[in-house]
Amino acid sequence: MQLKDIKKDIPSQAYNILEKEIKELRPCQEKSIKKGLLEGKNILVCTPTASGKTLCAELAFTKTVLEKKGKAVYVVPLKALASEKFKDFKNKYPFIKTAMSIGDIDSSDPYLADYDLIITTSEKFDSLIRHKAVWLNDIALVAIDEIHLLNDPGRGPTLEIVITILRKLLKNIQIIGLSATIGNPNQLADWLNAELVEDNWRPVKLHKGIYLNGKIEFE
Repeated sequence: MQLKDIKKDIPSQAYNILEKEIKELRPCQEKSIKKGLLEGKNILVCTPTASGKTLCAELAFTKTVLEKKGKAVYVVPLKALASEKFKDFKNKYPFIKTAMSIGDIDSSDPYLADYDLIITTSEKFDSLIRHKAVWLNDIALVAIDEIHLLNDPGRGPTLEIVITILRKLLKNIQIIGLSATIGNPNQLADWLNAELVEDNWRPVKLHKGIYLNGKIEFE
């Protein structure tokens, strides 16, 4: 699938940015689109690292924000990753009001009401929900990076609670889960009421081998 094939389905501002970088969509991106990514459906993308998962979220949140459907929240597991995504998205999409919220978990950060795309961690997002941030009802889309951390004994429960509360509060919210390593993708997709996108394509072929006595023997 070529990017031009979906030109009519994404905002022109986003298309003008993306056409400078890509011409052909990667397998997981094409599959996500065919399964309803741009139609508001929940999507769980389980594909290898560097296969293009992030762009799936970008296509969805730019459409949500630029078509005035509501706010978008991008959830990451680490503050460092939040800072990285904040810089990337802010530079790539300067026409979207983007903010990062990773600080004091005892604050509701009311200033976020003025922003359309919010980058945060699951712990901070949980705090914002518990503090009943005034803009929560404006959220139309949540993208969750490294969603396999639901299985993490330390951080998983917080992320699970965040997703559960959001689905209860916002009946029409679109959830996009991204991960390279999900052990039970079908079960997770069922729980999210999401379309599952799986693919083994990666930009660089992965070779497996054993290193012994200074040599590598590949399978």
